[in-house]
Amino acid sequence: MSGTSDWSLEILSERVARGRFHSVLLDFDGTISLVREGWQQIMKPYFREVLAAAPRAEDAQGIAVCVDDFVDYLTGKQTIYQCIRLAEEVTARGGTPEDPFAYKDEYHRRLLVRIQHRLDGLADGSLDPADHVVPGSFELLQGLRDRGATVYIASGTDEEYVLREAELLGVVPYCNGGIYGARKDYRLFSKKMVVESILTTHGLRGEELLGFGDGYVEIENVKEVGGFACGVASDEEHRRGVDAWKRNRLIQAGADIIVPDYAETARLLDYLFPRR
Repeated sequence: MSGTSDWSLEILSERVARGRFHSVLLDFDGTISLVREGWQQIMKPYFREVLAAAPRAEDAQGIAVCVDDFVDYLTGKQTIYQCIRLAEEVTARGGTPEDPFAYKDEYHRRLLVRIQHRLDGLADGSLDPADHVVPGSFELLQGLRDRGATVYIASGTDEEYVLREAELLGVVPYCNGGIYGARKDYRLFSKKMVVESILTTHGLRGEELLGFGDGYVEIENVKEVGGFACGVASDEEHRRGVDAWKRNRLIQAGADIIVPDYAETARLLDYLFPRR
C-alpha cells in the first residue's frame, strides 16, 4: 500500500536556474526513508530525563523548552552534536556529564526498541519498502537517474545504519554517487564536506547541484554554493500533507521550492528539468 498526498508545489524563488543539474544530493531520514519516523519522541524524553537529574535543573517545563530548542536547532547535523550539547547543558546545571558518545549509544538503543520491527519486517519481506519511504521516492530516484544525474545520499545518522537501511529499502542501486553518513570521528564528515567534494570531483558550478532535504542543514549547504534546494516538508507519521514546522524551517533555510513528498513525480521533475 502506498501513501496518498495533498500534493502542492510551493515556489519560493522564481529566478533560480533549473534544468542544468549534473549531481543531486539527498538527505535520508525524512527525505527518503521513514524507517526512523518518531525519533524525536525517543530523543527528547531521554534528554529531558538526563537534564532533570542535574543538581540545578529547572522545572519540567523549562527543561522541555531547552531540549526542544537545541534538538530542533541541530536536527540534520550528526546525532553526536545533539549529544555534545546535552553534555554542555548538564554541565551548565552543575552536573557531571557522561561522554557524549555514551548519550548517543543510549539514545540509539532506545530508538531501536521503537524501530526494530520495521527493520525486521523489511529484512524478511513482511513489510513493503514503499510504505516506509516518503511517497514517490522510488519514482523520483529513477527519474533523476533517467535524466543522467549522479545521485548521492548524505545523512547525519551513522553511516553503517544508513547503508543498512538504504539496502533494506532498496535505495542503494539508485545512488551511483554513493551513500554517506556520520563517522566515529565526527570531524571527518559533514554534509557541507560532501557538497564540496561533489563540486570539486566533477568540476561543477553551483547551479549544477540539486539538493533535497527536510532539514535546514542540507538546504543551507546547497544554497551556500549556489545550488537549487528542494525543501521536503514531509509529514512522516501520516505520509500525506505538509508538516508546518518543517515548512517554516525550510523557508528560513532558503529553500527554493517546498513539496510535502514526490507523489506527483512527473510534475516535480518537469519543473526541475524544464524542456528547452
